[in-house]
Amino acid sequence: QWQLVESGGGLVQAGGSLRLSCAASGRTFSTYPRGWFRQAPGKEREFVAAISSNGLNTYYARSVKGRFAISRDNAKNTVYLQMNSLKPEDTAVYYCAAARYYSGSYEASNEYDYWGQGTQVVVSS
Repeated sequence: QWQLVESGGGLVQAGGSLRLSCAASGRTFSTYPRGWFRQAPGKEREFVAAISSNGLNTYYARSVKGRFAISRDNAKNTVYLQMNSLKPEDTAVYYCAAARYYSGSYEASNEYDYWGQGTQVVVSS
């Protein structure tokens, strides 16, 4: 049984940093593009960042570009999201995801086939 398990969320003050991890088990996702999405209360799930299977290509939402960095360690079957200069508007549940391949846009949640359960991030002002 495969699993994607996020960790690293928590409460942080504005301007602080957090590093999220998403560990996979049950199968290898080393050849799969990976992504991070988030969902704030009362809002739709939105794209945050994505990374190609070999880690050479990364993509970011405009709202986090320059503050967040996605990376992956295929040997550990894990993807990371380093979040710096956090703002209260970054408060959300963060989900990691894996796609067999992209047939359209990496920003679209329906491109992803596997999802974690999410980890809560709260940024206080």
